[in-house]
Amino acid sequence: MHTDAVLRNMGMQVLVNNLGKVEAEKFISLINREPFDYTEWQKDLFNNMSVKELSSLAMKSYKNNE
Repeated sequence: MHTDAVLRNMGMQVLVNNLGKVEAEKFISLINREPFDYTEWQKDLFNNMSVKELSSLAMKSYKNNE
């Protein structure tokens, strides 16, 4: 298990690597500005996808991260 500081650094690195510095900062500003319930948001994230579509998406993500 990671410490809070390590987890924050890892999360920020993921954002910067995928969004770039400016967009990562913008994302953090958006999250801080608006009330955001990740659990509620995630409930609807894959709502309109079939199991097959979700499985395909998961496999693509897995292969890209190998």
